[in-house]
Amino acid sequence: MAENDSPVLVADVGGTNTRVALARGRVLIAGSTERFRNADHAGLGDVLRSYLQRHKSPAQRAAIALAGPVRGAQAEMTNLNWQIDAPHLAQETGIGQIVLLNDLQAQGHAVPFLPESHLRRLRAGVPEDGAKLVIGLGTGVNIAPVYSAGARHIVPASEAGHIHLPLKGPLDYRLADWLVARRGFASVEDVLAGAGLERLYAFHAAEARSSKALDAAAIMAAMEAGDALAQAVGRHYVRLLAQVTADLALITLPKGGIFLIGGVSRAFAPWLERFGFEAGFTDMGRFSDHVARFPVAVVEDDFAALAGCAAYLNAN
Repeated sequence: MAENDSPVLVADVGGTNTRVALARGRVLIAGSTERFRNADHAGLGDVLRSYLQRHKSPAQRAAIALAGPVRGAQAEMTNLNWQIDAPHLAQETGIGQIVLLNDLQAQGHAVPFLPESHLRRLRAGVPEDGAKLVIGLGTGVNIAPVYSAGARHIVPASEAGHIHLPLKGPLDYRLADWLVARRGFASVEDVLAGAGLERLYAFHAAEARSSKALDAAAIMAAMEAGDALAQAVGRHYVRLLAQVTADLALITLPKGGIFLIGGVSRAFAPWLERFGFEAGFTDMGRFSDHVARFPVAVVEDDFAALAGCAAYLNAN
């Protein structure tokens, strides 16, 4: 186990931004967290060198969470043209040991230690000891199941955002055909990611014989303003999210709870109850009572992946 007094570097590399901090044990060091726009930097090495120059950190260990598949010491970003090689990165930065984690794995390592004040409870369910499930909704979509193993946690990697979108009724089937024509495949991420919300709006606009297009922020603002088309998109989004969440819950049996995380989940949190998340989540036929036992919460901590990286290093 790492010495609690020895600072470690932790980073969370998303499709749009990279967050970097120092930590001792599982705790982020106050005032050490910075956010970098990826578009302003040539690669992760550039970001970390810039950070280390300012903070003069003696950290010799680092854990980096990345939004993409990780294969040992290499990773490739799903929504960013960066390829990460841990040994090369260590050489660039002078950090002795660098561990790469999928970003949802990092979130999974954080979940067992999140204070209640960082959670927005959507449904109480019947919490029990057992697996937890993290669902990330942001630039991309992915999941991470979390299993206890004594004092440690096992968080397998996944690329579940690329599974087939669940379809229920004629509207969903028309959406799938529309996505296949444009994307070649109707996946969960194609609809539930930030850009997916924009696709869903474009689909509904096409259904209404309109070519109107809005970005995600404008769609959320239009929903708030009571725009009928935007609210129809929001209701469709929430129903699909509820169906995906219920499907994944039956696969992973998260008796310890389901945790929605990421910028899109936080943006939609006020709308989930209003737009029928509960009804969609528990609409599972003869398995409805079983699914209804699982608690669901939104994680409101934007830096949970950093804390998860720190927790991982602290336990390994």
